Amino acid sequence: MNAVTLATDATSLSPLALFLQADIVVKGVMLGLLLASIWTWAIIIGFALKLSKTASASDKFERDFWKADDIDTFFKLHSESDLPSARVFVAGITEWRRSTVAGRPVDREGTRARLSTAMGSGIATEVDKMSERLNMLATIGSVAPFVGLFGTVWGIMRAFTSIAAEQNSSLAVVAPGIAEALFATAIGLFAAIPAVIAYNRFSHRINRIEAKLGRFADGFHSTLSRELESVG
Repeated sequence: MNAVTLATDATSLSPLALFLQADIVVKGVMLGLLLASIWTWAIIIGFALKLSKTASASDKFERDFWKADDIDTFFKLHSESDLPSARVFVAGITEWRRSTVAGRPVDREGTRARLSTAMGSGIATEVDKMSERLNMLATIGSVAPFVGLFGTVWGIMRAFTSIAAEQNSSLAVVAPGIAEALFATAIGLFAAIPAVIAYNRFSHRINRIEAKLGRFADGFHSTLSRELESVG
């Protein structure tokens, strides 16, 4: 085989050529997987920036909280904040005010239990909000390889059809179809692998944020519990 033929074969097996040569079904699979890959990276980048910003802002909020001298003033400043730690704080203060209405007897044990429930519910709500897009990464990570495999099976079927039509089983006849098929699998893996890695990594980070919120809620609960001792 001369150099010109080798160059032509290499060009015909390039990713763009493989896409253009594929039939409509395999093209649809490839385009769908490419869109899934782009969507995956958009989610990864956006989620990474969001988690980093949330973690940094939450650290600052907690530092300011433990330095605050007046909880009521601090509540007014942060009652509209969207930070997870701030929402847990607001849930605790809201329940505290409902349970310690002036002029009514205070059920200390009942108040402690309600405070714990309110802040625990607040933590669960914030974790659910942060985890909203993780299910999409999990879906892409689990489904994309099978979609690519479907494209592979279809492409191989097409290659065998070409063999039957031309009654020629030489490599030149079957190579393009098989290459298209394998290219679909490669795109599926290209979409799935980053999605799975990102899902595991983000799940770990969210678990750490949840644990940190739990520690903050426990500390705040202890503070309010001590305050209950002075409430009549």
